Amino acid sequence: MISISSAMQQDAIKELLEGYGEGDFTYSFKEKKGIKMFFEVTGDPEAAAAKAKALIKAQPWGSVLYFQSVPA
Repeated sequence: MISISSAMQQDAIKELLEGYGEGDFTYSFKEKKGIKMFFEVTGDPEAAAAKAKALIKAQPWGSVLYFQSVPA
């Protein structure tokens, strides 16, 4: 499981990660607590958190977004 903490673009992050179907990881949204969103992942949580961060940063809005992506 990983957590993504972001005050903004939460719906876009959720849609991005749940729609990701390439590579070694799949992301499944589980719950939201405050600004934290929790996702079940397949594979290594450390690597999945790093990939989620890279996917978010690659978006036009991601380069200016303040967020944290860590194993939960």
